[in-house]
Amino acid sequence: MNYLQTAQEIINLVGGSDNIDHTDHCSTRLRLTLRDNARVNQPALEKVPGVLGVRINAQCQVIIGSEVIGVYQAVKSLTDDQPKSESSTPVRTSRMSYIIDFIISVFQPLVPAIAGGGVLKSILLLLDLMGWLSRNSSTYKVLDNIGSAPLYFLPILVAITTAMKLKVNILVAVSAVSVMVLPAMSKQLAEGAEFFSLDLKNIAYASQVFPAILCVIFYAQTEKFFNRYSPGALRIFLSPMLSLLVTVPVTLLFLGPLGYEVGAGLATVILWLYGKLGFVATALLAGVLPFMVASGMHKPMIPYVVASMGQFGREMLYLPASLAHNIAEAGTCLAIALKTKDKVLKSTALSSGISALCGITEPALYGITLLHKKALCSVIIGSVIGGAFIGWMAVEAFALVGPGLPSISLFVSPDNKWNIVWALAAAGIAFSVSFFITLFIWREEQQATPADSLQATPELRFNSPAEGQVIPLEQVNDEVFSTRIMGDGIAIRPVKGALYAPADGVISNVFDTGHALSMLTNGGVELIFHIGIDTIKMNGAGFAPQVSAQQPVKTGDLLVEFDLEAIITAGYDPVIMMVVTNSERFSVSAEIPRLSINNHHNIMTLKESV
Repeated sequence: MNYLQTAQEIINLVGGSDNIDHTDHCSTRLRLTLRDNARVNQPALEKVPGVLGVRINAQCQVIIGSEVIGVYQAVKSLTDDQPKSESSTPVRTSRMSYIIDFIISVFQPLVPAIAGGGVLKSILLLLDLMGWLSRNSSTYKVLDNIGSAPLYFLPILVAITTAMKLKVNILVAVSAVSVMVLPAMSKQLAEGAEFFSLDLKNIAYASQVFPAILCVIFYAQTEKFFNRYSPGALRIFLSPMLSLLVTVPVTLLFLGPLGYEVGAGLATVILWLYGKLGFVATALLAGVLPFMVASGMHKPMIPYVVASMGQFGREMLYLPASLAHNIAEAGTCLAIALKTKDKVLKSTALSSGISALCGITEPALYGITLLHKKALCSVIIGSVIGGAFIGWMAVEAFALVGPGLPSISLFVSPDNKWNIVWALAAAGIAFSVSFFITLFIWREEQQATPADSLQATPELRFNSPAEGQVIPLEQVNDEVFSTRIMGDGIAIRPVKGALYAPADGVISNVFDTGHALSMLTNGGVELIFHIGIDTIKMNGAGFAPQVSAQQPVKTGDLLVEFDLEAIITAGYDPVIMMVVTNSERFSVSAEIPRLSINNHHNIMTLKESV
């Protein structure tokens, strides 16, 4: 893979470097926090070589697979030195989207360190179990300390990731959190400590997550305050000193105990649910994991897993359920690889199956499972049965890492020698069930011929979405549209504040600010409408969508009412862009009348490319 070329295409198709606010990655996904999701050309982005899929929710998640680190580094190298446009202000997102984005940004970078230390400790337990390295030996203890360090100093690691997300001084933030795990402070708390006659609670903050997060969030506010009011000549030491003097006592008195209770409460609630539902909880979670992983919604489970590891040193729901799901994905893919006669599908299924055996399921999900209903059914059945067995045998995990055969040692228990045996048995059950069900129900799918395709998609004609003067896209004063990065299409300078449906179809999405929406026509054309340039900065003022997502519409139906005068008065260009985001499938022919037109005039014709 050419990392730089792939990275450049990704940057272009998400709206350019000035639309990227933050870049991160996990084991398979490039995670982009964007300023305006409306500028993403998702269909074209999904067709970039090396991209397995795209999911957009709180973040734009570009699924890459095992090459993600190379692509991430290339994207960083291409964007870090690029100045952000002064006009590019962050998009106003919903509170839930912001919370999810914050959780992912804080917890996702922790996984490699916690996973590395946890797997090392589980391997050491396995070596002791087999009699190859005694836990009483000095070598074992040194290696065990190496594995214990990431979890013990988890508050400091969390302080770093939180400070990076909030864009505050990382070293001062770490200094504030370090007080909680300072040996002298821990000893003082254990002996009974006061601060100006106020009792400090005796809490062991090592391995805790939420006290550190609350501490850094509060520090971010104090830093902002003292930076504003400290004299310039003294700010370099005065602001950090005052921030520490305020942040640390408030944390020890209030925020630390509150964060500790939050973490304990989160883990306790999950364990309570597990205690009430038993093996059913693990089975159900394993069954829905294909959909959670595909949408990226499995990431909010990480805080619970980290809290559980920190408090109990083990986890008994999410990671065991993930083992059943991962191995079931592998069983289905390898069965398809064995049975299919399609060489391309055979290769994809084989590589995806091996990847799933190693604990990485995105290639299997996006390349096989979600594209074939029978494969999805097999995976769900195998996951549920394997998850039920895991829950019935109360299998526990002791390291935060994607469960698979190479990392199976994470199920080695220091107290229960059978834990690893039941984990292996569950993996075998999940694999066998999904494998043999797939062999039994899999049938090759008939592919449509080119003649069928041409017959199914005749010439498609589109009316103007607004009343006004039609202009070519290249005359639009926004290079995202004028250079056709989003796709081919047409633009209209409106004379009336109304946007209409140019064809029959279904509304795909209506953006919160009302300035843009997308639809899928009955002829398979994906359209996006963007009212005005930079009008997202109006934060929805003057825009009144008349439709909602998944709503069927007919040609000429009113989609959005907007205040044309308000847009012009605010200093924005009110031009309307209608773009075909899957225009690579069609030849687009635009008609440019000289005079203003109404929404009944035909202005664009599409024919499917052969």
